[in-house]
Amino acid sequence: MSDDEGYDSLPTPTALADAFHVEERRAEEDRVVYVGEPLLSTETLERQVWPLFREAGYDVRLQTITDSEADPISGVELRSRRYALVATPAGNSLDSVPWTNVLMFALTVLTTLFVGSLWYHEPAWGPVELLTGENWKFSAAVLSVLVTHELGHYVLARYHDVNASLPYFIPFPTLIGTMGAVIRMKGRLPSRRSLFDIGVAGPLAGLVATVAVTLVGLTADPITVPQRIVESSDAVQVQFGYPPLIQLLSALVGEPLRYPNDPTLAVSPIVFGGWTGMFITFLNLIPVGQLDGGHLLRSMAGERAESVASVVPVVLFGLAGYLFFFTNSGRAAFLWGIWGGMTALAGAAGFAEPVYDEPLDRGRFALGAITFVLGALCFVPVPFQLA
Repeated sequence: MSDDEGYDSLPTPTALADAFHVEERRAEEDRVVYVGEPLLSTETLERQVWPLFREAGYDVRLQTITDSEADPISGVELRSRRYALVATPAGNSLDSVPWTNVLMFALTVLTTLFVGSLWYHEPAWGPVELLTGENWKFSAAVLSVLVTHELGHYVLARYHDVNASLPYFIPFPTLIGTMGAVIRMKGRLPSRRSLFDIGVAGPLAGLVATVAVTLVGLTADPITVPQRIVESSDAVQVQFGYPPLIQLLSALVGEPLRYPNDPTLAVSPIVFGGWTGMFITFLNLIPVGQLDGGHLLRSMAGERAESVASVVPVVLFGLAGYLFFFTNSGRAAFLWGIWGGMTALAGAAGFAEPVYDEPLDRGRFALGAITFVLGALCFVPVPFQLA
């Protein structure tokens, strides 16, 4: 077999000669490895060879690899570290049914139905009880926002030909019945523009769904909480803090968010779906690491993003301290303290690094600024408290 046989349209060692001296080329499962020595700095090398691999439908990254072989005399295993260009398929394709994604989504449907029953009536354990009452409205409202958000990311990843998985929904039977969803980005991001487009698509798509869900919920009839639950000593009343955006929508349609004179009335659970969408949008737009806000910040500010992101945990810890010492909001203080720690870890993990690092155009920069403003309208310092 010749050296080029079996590698389809991938670049030959000769085509890489000005940037990377290839000593060996081999196929390993779903990737092709070019072992050798780089002749340029890492960033310059990747930018120079990227178009050659991209044209062939592959992503490429310079990595160090560890090879091992037995010493011919002593038999002792020897290890050596060498450089390699590692090429992996860049395309998005579904060769089979994504059963893991399907199963996790189905479980998330169940957990959101169950949590819906906890919020508005009593725990539902049977299939009939889960699908009756207000449970399905709550579940549909929450999931419609999450699905739209994640599909926004996925569609733009496909548009930019970045290898990304379908959403993985995370079932979690507390508060809203899920911990959201994630998409695995398997491929390299070609430019700041692609990083921005993929990052901004989720929050904006999710916000459109959130506003629609909220308006539907506000114009729906309020629900009636059974008197026995209102009077029960075991009942816990949760007061939600409504962010400015949901208050603006409430004023727009002239419908209340609370019924203080009648404890047996509550807004439709569909409104809770809107509240969930706004809360998740704000958290996702925190400008740090691999969060959506981190992608926007990195694409807008370039390498200066690290300086901005380093302030984020300090602000969140400061908010937690203020709420703990100067208000009666211990649970909210704990929440923002947790997020302060999470953003510190996210910041340490770093931002996504595009191959080409040219600045954004003015239109995208303006859209990014508007998105951060919309995210701020979704913020409330005390999301909920127990009465």
